[in-house]
Order: sequence, then C-alpha cells, then structure tokens
Amino acid sequence: MQGNILIYILIGFAAQMIDGSLGMAYGVSGRTFLRTFAGLPTALSSALIHIAEIPSSLVSGISHYRIDNVDKSLLLRLIVPGAIGGVLGAWLVTEAGSKLENAIDIYLILMGLIILRRAVSSRDKKRRIGSAIYPLGFAGGLLDAVGGGGWGPVVTSSMIASGEDVKRSIGTVNAAEFIVTIAETTTFAVMMRDLGSYGLMIGGLIIGGVIAAPIAARVCKRLPEKPLMVIVGLLIIALNIYNLLAKQI
Repeated sequence: MQGNILIYILIGFAAQMIDGSLGMAYGVSGRTFLRTFAGLPTALSSALIHIAEIPSSLVSGISHYRIDNVDKSLLLRLIVPGAIGGVLGAWLVTEAGSKLENAIDIYLILMGLIILRRAVSSRDKKRRIGSAIYPLGFAGGLLDAVGGGGWGPVVTSSMIASGEDVKRSIGTVNAAEFIVTIAETTTFAVMMRDLGSYGLMIGGLIIGGVIAAPIAARVCKRLPEKPLMVIVGLLIIALNIYNLLAKQI
C-alpha cells in the first residue's frame, strides 16, 4: 500500500530543500524515508528516487544557473563521466544489489572532516580541481545509482574539499545532476518492469521536489560561505555515521 500522497510530497520537499541548498542528500534522505516507511529494497527505492528527481533536478539546475551559481567550464566535464558511471551503477545494483555502502559512508565521513577543516582554517586559498573532475564524476554517478543517492555527497564534498568555490560547486553539481539522473533512470526503466505501479509515490516526490527547488537555490545563494561549509561538513558526517550505525542494528 502506497499511503497518502501528502507524505511523499513532504518527503520530496524536504529532500530537495537539503539537496538544493547544500548540494547533496536528496537520494540519501529520500531513500531512507522510502525504506523506513515503505519497506522498499535498495534497487527499487533507488529507481523511484531517481525518477522523482528528474523534474526537481531540472528546476534546481535552472534556478542555480539563473543566479550565476554554475561553473560552465566544469559542467560538461561532470556530465559525461557522471552519466557513464550512473548507467553502470544502475545496471550493477539491479543485477547484484549494493555491497559498497560501508566504504561509501567511510569515504564521505572523511570528506566531511576535510570540509570542516577548510571551514575553520584561516587560509582562504582558491584552487581548481583540474582533470580529477573526470574520475570524480564517474565515481559520483556510479555510487549514486548503486546507493540510491551519492551524487551530491561524493561530488560536491570532493570539489569543496579540493578548494573549489562552495556555492559554484553546489550549483554546478545540481545542474549536472539532471542529465546524470536521466541516464540512471533510463537504465532502471529498461531493467525493471513494474515501476509504473508506484505512481503515487513518484508523483508526491515530484510535486514536493519541484516546489522546493527554486527556494533551495536562493537559500544557497544567500548563506555566507564559511557557515555553509560547516553545515555541509556536519551534514555529511552525521548522515553517514547514522548510516553506518543503522547497518549494525
């Protein structure tokens, strides 16, 4: 039983507010709710989250672009490897399930600690991520599809930790996410035949996400950079410590 659509609207709204303002955690938070309240397996929850994420990620990307939060020189270099990694990840999780989640959680905790260190550091040097953007985009797409979420946490946290501008990193990752999500969802749709029976869940998630996307982009634009880095770092650490502990229960 899918339940009341208002529940899924709230889930979609909350997940997109987090993702659009902090550059991460739509999939992580949305998947957590779906698995907790609907008891869905990893592959199915990942597929539903990515279907619902298509319109919200489009609105989010456009919103960031309109307020100059997107680094155009990095955008294409993220999209191509991200889409390739997403297709491979969707195929893997559908065929074999997820066996990489603990490693992902540990990696992201380390990224969160690095971001916190940069937030409190007195040095304020800006660096560029360079050619590392290609393997980063591939890994982000792969892990996003496998775990039902991870594009934002992996790519945004790594870009910020490397020294890229915080707000431009968040906006660019959100803009690239639309194409990566399309690639992942297409693969899920080909490999899973019964996704249409979950229309109520998908519809609620879409409505909530689309409402939240432009609001979240403006929240990101208005927040000061240092506090934003602290929030991002703490969010990454908290979510992934929770994920690790939950698997031990």
